[in-house]
Amino acid sequence: MEIRVSDGIVRRIPGADAPMNALAIQARRVASFLPLSVRRAGADIVHNVDERYTGIRVNSRRGPVVLEMPAGDASYRLVHQLPEPNEEGRTEVEMRHFPQIYKPQGIAHIFGEFLQSRGFLS
Repeated sequence: MEIRVSDGIVRRIPGADAPMNALAIQARRVASFLPLSVRRAGADIVHNVDERYTGIRVNSRRGPVVLEMPAGDASYRLVHQLPEPNEEGRTEVEMRHFPQIYKPQGIAHIFGEFLQSRGFLS
């Protein structure tokens, strides 16, 4: 499923209306190789217009985790979104980033193994 966040409102996107830009295509490629445990946790492709990213969001037992697709020469970012700001005022914590040298299968594997090994998935 794909969702769009715009002006703080979350909406589902039907397949015909889904964006067809490079980031969205890359997110779909990676999502097609996600391990079953990540798919069961409810992986969604998110197009967040407010925060300017496209990624794969998983609702884990410890809160939402987003794999943000890189724009340009940037790295993939693995971000834990916090339900409320922490004592420092941050609403997200970057847990890991890795370069664009991996194929979509590798990215999906790294993402799944990271979530499994850190206790985000049951």
